[in-house]
Amino acid sequence: MNNIPSISIAGRRIAIDSPPYIIAELSANHNGSLETALRIIEEAKTAGADAVKLQTYTADTITLDCDSEEFKIHGGLWNGKTLYQLYEEAHTPWDWHKPLFEHARNLGITIFSSPFDNTAVDLLEDLNAPAYKIASFEAVDLPLIKYVASTGKPMIISTGMADAEEIGEAIEAAREGGCKELAILHCVSGYPAPAADYNLRTIPDMIERFGLVTGLSDHTLDNTTAIASVALGAPIIEKHFTLDRNGGGPDDSFSLEPEELAALCRDTKSAWSAMGDIIYRRKSSEQGNEHFRRSLYFVKGMSAGEIVVADCVRSVRPGLGISPKYFDEVIGKKVLCDIDFATPVSWGVLED
Repeated sequence: MNNIPSISIAGRRIAIDSPPYIIAELSANHNGSLETALRIIEEAKTAGADAVKLQTYTADTITLDCDSEEFKIHGGLWNGKTLYQLYEEAHTPWDWHKPLFEHARNLGITIFSSPFDNTAVDLLEDLNAPAYKIASFEAVDLPLIKYVASTGKPMIISTGMADAEEIGEAIEAAREGGCKELAILHCVSGYPAPAADYNLRTIPDMIERFGLVTGLSDHTLDNTTAIASVALGAPIIEKHFTLDRNGGGPDDSFSLEPEELAALCRDTKSAWSAMGDIIYRRKSSEQGNEHFRRSLYFVKGMSAGEIVVADCVRSVRPGLGISPKYFDEVIGKKVLCDIDFATPVSWGVLED
């Protein structure tokens, strides 16, 4: 392919013609334990993920400590909480970031984060984050996008809830801020989201419309949607990841467990490998099997000079005779020699 959009994170090229890049989203699944967060990174590495991603905010940098009605959550996983209460519980303490980054680097797995304000970007720059992710809810925060872009690092923008115009505005802001390497993720901001809401046919349209690497941020409960997206051109897959789906944390219930993440890493790469190229020639695994294709065989004994009629030959397996497509040309010809039953038809035994 020519002019394939691509980005590179920590030396790993990401494009439609390279194996899927799997991001394990740690989010709030540490459940208040640094030890759990460290183990999640270890398990992500073991499962085969390419990167683990954090979220960098505090309750005060993302919302206001207010219990008025507009700051309350109604329905869903977090029903009854205020935004401040949710984010106070869910945030990753900033003093954890350095040990988490160091642990990931020691293990050889890429680590980066979603910043939610400028101070978070500054913290992550001090840690030399190799890339940045803009969360779906922040895709309309164009000043934040520009500030992240000013770092010059690769950026990934999730597009949940954004319409085409808003996606275009976010891309323009990133470019204006100085971002040279940019990817977007098709996303449905439901927690969890039903597969039917994903409308994966949007991915090829996004690729054509925006000309960017376009992956998937998947909030469904299994891997089917993610695997299917690879066939539609998604080279980045992001999934929430936890040690225990029943752990009781804010995001645990819609996150993958270690065996499921390992399956995602394996199966998306298999799906990508299966896409291959546009090929009509015989494939390597088919070599030798042409013997078992159909061909024309004599199905009765014949004497030299006898005329071939329709019930003298049949299309059967194996494929050592001439192609069945010549059946009508064979009928009416004389045989030049005696023919035994089950002899493959060849032009050499037929009169011209």
